[in-house]
Amino acid sequence: MRAMLTAVGRLVVSIFRRIGRFGLFTCLLLSRLGGAKLVPVLQQIHFIGNYSLLIIAVSGLFVGFVLGLQGYYVLVTYGSEQALGTMVALSLVRELGPVVTALLFAGRAGTALTAEIGFMRAGEQLAAMEMMGVDPVRRVLAPRFIGAFIAMPILAAIFSAVGIMGAWFVGVEMIGTDSGAFWSQMQSSVDVWSDVLNGGIKSVVFGVAVGLIALFHGYCARPTPDGVSRATTSTVVISSLMVLGLDFMMTAWMFTTV
Repeated sequence: MRAMLTAVGRLVVSIFRRIGRFGLFTCLLLSRLGGAKLVPVLQQIHFIGNYSLLIIAVSGLFVGFVLGLQGYYVLVTYGSEQALGTMVALSLVRELGPVVTALLFAGRAGTALTAEIGFMRAGEQLAAMEMMGVDPVRRVLAPRFIGAFIAMPILAAIFSAVGIMGAWFVGVEMIGTDSGAFWSQMQSSVDVWSDVLNGGIKSVVFGVAVGLIALFHGYCARPTPDGVSRATTSTVVISSLMVLGLDFMMTAWMFTTV
């Protein structure tokens, strides 16, 4: 019994120590954002966003296919197949677009950031910068965080747009739903402020969360191949759980404030 309580106590202390280090890292990184150069930021937006674009677009297309197919067979039961566009647009813009994009973003860009920073730590490149008087947080981490912050909402918007086109193709071209009703119902039901803006807020928050978690695990990784591997795995797991938890909290808050 005593051994079990000791193990639980060590685990709790370790978790709180990790949370404290993450909080200190976040404050340090946010305080260094002002010194980030424009060219490295643009390079990171290209690296993070452009290289994630293909998987985001393809995933959005197939999610749209599934939504169009499943949504039609549910709505036709109640004689409401004309509302297919509304259902697809609201599902993607409010929920699936930001969430699925964030999960894919964590698996693609998040792991790449963690591995890159982790190997820089293992290769003592960050220590060499500090020896030369260069702040690695401002020079290396800040541009990558800003790149993730900017790229994530753009990727989420692309995911939603491609998903809507995929649902239109299935619902209109393959099944035969009226195209005019598809677009007009969507236009009249989707509100810019209460729907599109809420999805944009979610995508921004997810980008910040994934960026911070990925950079933290890379920066604090043990300087060994095994340490970098564990840090990369932790990035995917913790980022995914954080995205789902934040999604629930923000959805509850947005629905109560409508």
